[in-house]
Amino acid sequence: MGADLNHTGEKLAGWEEQSGVIRVPLCFPGKLKCCSLRSVTFLLITFIGVLFGAGFLSPRKPMLGRQAGAWEAGGKLDGLPAGKLSRYVVFLELFLQTAEKHFMVGHRVTYYVFTDRPGDVPSVTLGEGRQMVVLKVRNYSRWQDVSMHRMEMISTFSRQRFLHEVDYLVCVDVDMRFRDHVGVEILAPLFGTLHPAFYGAAREDFPYERRPQSQAHIPSDQGDFYYMGAFFGGSVAEVLRLASACHQAMVADEANGIEAVWHDESHLNRYLLDRKPSKVLSPEYLWDPQLLGWPAVMKKLRFVAVPKNHEEIRSP
Repeated sequence: MGADLNHTGEKLAGWEEQSGVIRVPLCFPGKLKCCSLRSVTFLLITFIGVLFGAGFLSPRKPMLGRQAGAWEAGGKLDGLPAGKLSRYVVFLELFLQTAEKHFMVGHRVTYYVFTDRPGDVPSVTLGEGRQMVVLKVRNYSRWQDVSMHRMEMISTFSRQRFLHEVDYLVCVDVDMRFRDHVGVEILAPLFGTLHPAFYGAAREDFPYERRPQSQAHIPSDQGDFYYMGAFFGGSVAEVLRLASACHQAMVADEANGIEAVWHDESHLNRYLLDRKPSKVLSPEYLWDPQLLGWPAVMKKLRFVAVPKNHEEIRSP
């Protein structure tokens, strides 16, 4: 697999830097071969879209400790779309404070916050060239439905504004905090992040959707990695394709009376199997030290889970 696994923060292979211009290789979905180059000028234009999932519940944490977790939000460069259930707003302040210290420092960033309660969004002092945009969305009674609709939200807002405002989107969970540098080394046309509980597991042990009736089905003899839905992204165009395809697949499943085992994350894994990401991030970009400790193989923990009571957060 040709995915770039260099997470040291050093200049990456395949990137050229000249007079403040980064030339980013563009690859077609499903291809690992680079076919063209696109110039992106730092500090002169807002060039990154970052999605911060602010509190939409999904089944990611169950794989870490068999408990349900939360999803992502978003904004600009960087742009982060953020979604949240009402109770997840309590995590947003710490998320933003640590992002200001470690996320794309020195670059323009817009945090897009998806929420059903705009009045509860905290006021956080942001650096020069960085801003927060609050986007009101509806809530759902079941956390599973919130999780299942996040791809629809991402695709809808991508068409309405992200395509016109940012170049890259990065989707992450809001019930997290940054604790080390996360910068332009993550950028690619399409990237995913290895699930911290399964990065060393055998393929047959990945918790893919195994029922053939689901659009997210992956047979036991297929699969490259198991990706976590709490940190993925790429160019706005590629994320729009991903989110639209996953949403359409979930609509088809609903029509057939089936719900994928890990909801949107199952569909994300199906999509990234069919259309290989051009970059794969190691679990240092998404870790839970309370459940997994700090193994020697992890030199840095850049983005980590915040301790929480999942049952209390999910309760009405």
